Amino acid sequence: MSTKHQLIMLGTGSAGVTECYNTCFAVKNENRYVLIDAGGGNGILIQLKKAGINISEINDMFITHAHTDHLLGAIWVIRTVANEYIEGRNHSGLNVVGNSKVIDVIRWICENTLPPRIRSYIGKEIKFISIEDGGTFEAAGMKCEAFDIGSKKEIQYGVKIFLPDGKTLVSLGDEPYTDISRHYVEHCDWLLCEAFCLYRDREIFKPYEKHHSTALDAGRLAAELNVSNLLLFHTEDKTLKNRKETYTEEAGQYFTGNIYVPYDLERFEL
Repeated sequence: MSTKHQLIMLGTGSAGVTECYNTCFAVKNENRYVLIDAGGGNGILIQLKKAGINISEINDMFITHAHTDHLLGAIWVIRTVANEYIEGRNHSGLNVVGNSKVIDVIRWICENTLPPRIRSYIGKEIKFISIEDGGTFEAAGMKCEAFDIGSKKEIQYGVKIFLPDGKTLVSLGDEPYTDISRHYVEHCDWLLCEAFCLYRDREIFKPYEKHHSTALDAGRLAAELNVSNLLLFHTEDKTLKNRKETYTEEAGQYFTGNIYVPYDLERFEL
């Protein structure tokens, strides 16, 4: 497998999982990575180590929204980058990008929990960048667009990444699609979409009450929007043993393109 441009799923689970890590991933361009979300704690450091990603190779991190299972791991990334500087190891800075709520929450946590020596790198080598709906930024040498997904629970941004070969990867975050995102999603090459559980298990996991989708919903969406590859994440972990097969089968009732239901740490050539 070529390692030039890759998607690395660092975690695939929803907020309450214990059998896998919370949903977050990295996109590799040459020898640089952009981290999208960071999970709920210092487990992100374990996942990065298992994936063979050195913290010095991450110069950009995008946080979709201010929920604990997506944001708290970012504090550990920030702390680790600052320690790289303190200990004289090679690092070329970190940009932390998110909507204004995300940046406010991260800043508050850092100011109230991290020691002064760590905090001294914030605003200098570690920059917090607030981005508006529709705003663009560069990460790992790739153009990215952030867009409001229209969440009913918490302001949340999806992200569209323009790969160097012209392909596009879109992550819709962890809530159901709304048509305000169509411009960003339609005809994309890779769609990363939440699927909290199987439709047939909806009475067990209550996805709609929790404002989530099912694998069947994701398959229907991918077909409607004419995407090439569908990847499902942010799932429950009670059916982890058979998740790959059962989720693929259910989404495939509508979508005839490529369907991926990854385990943590799986890699995909883009």
